[in-house]
Amino acid sequence: MSNSIKILAAFGLVVLVAACGGGAQEEEFVVVQPEPISVEPTYTGKYK
Repeated sequence: MSNSIKILAAFGLVVLVAACGGGAQEEEFVVVQPEPISVEPTYTGKYK
């Protein structure tokens, strides 16, 4: 094979590994509790 084909193949392999991330990274899964839409009224006494 010619040197240019070897260089292009090596470059393609590097690009493929870089695009896939090498499988070393894992996504972090975060659960966020939603805020209540409305707050229940609390008893504060008569006519307050």
